[in-house]
Amino acid sequence: MWFTIGFSAACALCAYIWQQNCQFYVIPVCIMLFLLCMMVGRERKLLRLMAAVFLGSIFGFSWFMGFRTAYLSPLDKYLNTEQPAVITASDYGQNTNYGTSVDGILLLEGKTYQIRTYLKDTADIHPGDRLEGIFAIRPAKREAATYFGGKGIFLFAHQKEAVRITESGEISLWHRSAVLREKIRSYLESIFPQDVAPFAKALLLGDSGELSYAVDTAFQISGIRHIIAVSGLHISILYGLVCVFTMRRRFLTALVGMPALLIFAAVAGFTPSVTRACVMVCLMMLAQIFNREYDPPTALAFSVLAMLAANPMAVTSASLQLSVSCVAGILLFHQSINNWLKTSLPDKCIPGKLRGTLCANISVTVSAMSLVTPLSAWYFGTVSLVGILTNLLTLWAVSLIFYGLILVCILYLLLPLLAEFLAVVLAWPMRYVLFTAKIMASIPLAAVYTQSVYIVAWLIFIYILLGVFLVTRNRKPGMLICCGILGLCIALLASWTEPLLDSARITMLDVGQGQSIVLQSEGRTWLVDCGGDDDAETADIISEQLLSQGISRLDGIILTHYDQDHSGALNNLLTRISTDRLILPDTRNDFSIPETDAEILWVWEDIELTFGCSRMVVYGPVYSGMDNENSLCVLFDTEKCDILITGDRTDFGERMLMRNRILPDVDILVAGHHGAADSTSEQLLSAVTPETVLISVKQDNYYGHPSDVLLNRLERFGCTVYRTDKNGTILIRR
Repeated sequence: MWFTIGFSAACALCAYIWQQNCQFYVIPVCIMLFLLCMMVGRERKLLRLMAAVFLGSIFGFSWFMGFRTAYLSPLDKYLNTEQPAVITASDYGQNTNYGTSVDGILLLEGKTYQIRTYLKDTADIHPGDRLEGIFAIRPAKREAATYFGGKGIFLFAHQKEAVRITESGEISLWHRSAVLREKIRSYLESIFPQDVAPFAKALLLGDSGELSYAVDTAFQISGIRHIIAVSGLHISILYGLVCVFTMRRRFLTALVGMPALLIFAAVAGFTPSVTRACVMVCLMMLAQIFNREYDPPTALAFSVLAMLAANPMAVTSASLQLSVSCVAGILLFHQSINNWLKTSLPDKCIPGKLRGTLCANISVTVSAMSLVTPLSAWYFGTVSLVGILTNLLTLWAVSLIFYGLILVCILYLLLPLLAEFLAVVLAWPMRYVLFTAKIMASIPLAAVYTQSVYIVAWLIFIYILLGVFLVTRNRKPGMLICCGILGLCIALLASWTEPLLDSARITMLDVGQGQSIVLQSEGRTWLVDCGGDDDAETADIISEQLLSQGISRLDGIILTHYDQDHSGALNNLLTRISTDRLILPDTRNDFSIPETDAEILWVWEDIELTFGCSRMVVYGPVYSGMDNENSLCVLFDTEKCDILITGDRTDFGERMLMRNRILPDVDILVAGHHGAADSTSEQLLSAVTPETVLISVKQDNYYGHPSDVLLNRLERFGCTVYRTDKNGTILIRR
């Protein structure tokens, strides 16, 4: 176990920090420390354990360096190159807003690489199909490598010329798991009612793509999203089912269980969390067969070591990190929490058997969350405060549903009518879980968000308290809980109060290639545009930014125009944040208005809204027939700060804006069209003379924004430039 800790730490340092060959200098240091611990620590257990850590780190640094040299470094020559390639699809194609994406296999320099391919048009692609054509091939850059590299994907291919797709004649054994997964998906979709079919596919296959944004968000906020990400929970349920059928006979359990787990892991795509759980359960079955003691920490370490040996970049996988942290938390704290609960809960109020079950469930949930919570906060920006209660209310039903889904899939092949009847019955506990998640997520303060620096400080404070608690002999859990609650109240008060202290507050959110700007003054909050790279992710960013300040209702949302990168997240956003007004350009576009109780204002002529000493001027479209030039322009005028937003207007639209209007000087100007060369013209800059220019843009975007022409123009006018691709979310306080 300690060897694996050192090995994993070395891989993590190489993957996240030391991208170059710093290992040449670190390995000798680790060797010296290892030898020192071995010489000095013969009689000291701690030093022997440290020696194991240093030995593991030596192997970890060496293994990662060899993996990068032999497997990753040859990819550097393909950066920004276009060449013919033959890619074999390993899964079904997925339709996107821009065409089709599909994962596949590419043979390059005698080595096999997993590659994600993007096609310009929609295409019906099956596992085993061959894609032949000219592609722009590039290795994953550092930011993407730590995400895709954890999945074993190190290359991307973008279609440049026509691609010929050749259907596979016979499905190979390697691709049968993807075919089986697709068949199960179609089975579930055909026999379950429409309101629960997406949940059934998510629970059994981890396929949450068809869940509505509202349902997915409810799972996240209520703290049970792990049930729709196939993980160790599902493996433990499946293993329990195998034990029931085999009556816990050791050899029969292993004979049935190992193939069953392997098939399930293959159908789930061998995700890191599933693979980790399968290895641990298989080790447990082997220990039973050979009458050996099963040691969970050793089994956990072996599973991690095996996966990192196959792919050292797997250490960056959020799935693996969350899975390992969950098991580690249970191993470390479950028994202590369970014992404390048994002594704290009164015997008279709760019957003995129920009391034991309740204590066990609470202790497992709390101990798992103890190490998972920081990672969830880091990756998802959300900390559920009702997660313990929601898990207690739903996990019993989740186990029942999972058993039922497996039975339905088996019966569908043998007795389709019985399978359909069982699906109708099973739909009711599924509706119970969905309803419970929705209700728990709707509770005020069901979750807090790390968009607030005060919540981050509270989390750090909690874990410092936990560290002090663990090293203190006279432990008082009640005191720990009270301090945590008091700290949360202070953090929430600070998060909600701080924005009210500013006369004006302007936040340009980092949503990638899109635009979302929050304007605040005198207790009023407006949102201009709500679009970005991904509609669901953009809605999360906006809503969490607002909810972290205690804002659940906006004074208004203004869409400058209807392009996806300015309006795509609106429907999702309104499921979490309500608004008094919805201000839209009256350009007769085929725009689907979401269901809302807000007042809808269609703008063709200029309108002005005043509140206190501040005013909002919305300049209407002035030219018909061109969507970008019809962008609404917004002037936010406060006592201490003025900002002008022009949407995606080019220099032509800007001239039309200035033609019949006198624009005031502004402190801040949002560059038009994400920094395109033909926007934010010299005429506009001369008219409004901004001190600061903000640009909402994605790093390394397809369009080449912001243009060097524009940046040189802004430099000539002496403007200070802030960009979301370099500065992240931009906050200006006055």
